[in-house]
Amino acid sequence: MIRLLTFGLCLFTLSTCSELLRAEDEYRVEVLNEAAPADAGLSPEIAAAVSSTGFKVMKGESRTVCSFWPAKQWAVQADFKPTPALLYPLSMGQFVGVINYKRDGEDFRGQEIEKGTYTVRFALQPVDGNHVGTSDTRDFLVLVKPADDAKPDVMPPADLMKKSAAAAGTPHPAMLSLLAASAAAGEAPTLEHNAERELWSVGFANPTTAGKLTMQIVVVGKAAE
Repeated sequence: MIRLLTFGLCLFTLSTCSELLRAEDEYRVEVLNEAAPADAGLSPEIAAAVSSTGFKVMKGESRTVCSFWPAKQWAVQADFKPTPALLYPLSMGQFVGVINYKRDGEDFRGQEIEKGTYTVRFALQPVDGNHVGTSDTRDFLVLVKPADDAKPDVMPPADLMKKSAAAAGTPHPAMLSLLAASAAAGEAPTLEHNAERELWSVGFANPTTAGKLTMQIVVVGKAAE
């Protein structure tokens, strides 16, 4: 009888520990009804171009992975026709928003992102042999330090890549992958999990010069080795 009770207790303990571990590892997204931090180092022009609301990605009960505030409006290309490789009607170097990491994070290449606030801009992956197979599409976002990004105007590609590499502290830009918008994505931010690739992405709609556009940003996970 004692053996049975002990065995049952062990099973209960293992089950409880397993549930606690799952809860600690679980990600979720929440609406963020507050502006970007006043001490983030954003220029007045950038701060004025950013929405006062956004979303934050949480891990477990209280750990904030990152917080994101989109630009108030995205300019889109009126004659844009999406392809399997090009999903979003945005321009290279276009200002997309602001992101904050409360602790060190990781970009889509596995590069360390130091905690702090960054501007976020749209970029296209080069068409060359160095990037084959790293992503389903050429659409990406790159991060720039606020001190290197004072105006929300479109940034020239050469400056964009150089400044984003400086943010990463490596020869390669700090980047976040973009996916095709999930069918579940709507007005409120929605978190999607690709278990096969271990990617967590947030889909959300934002105003543009031609209605609303839904974007799907990978917030946790990296390209396959």
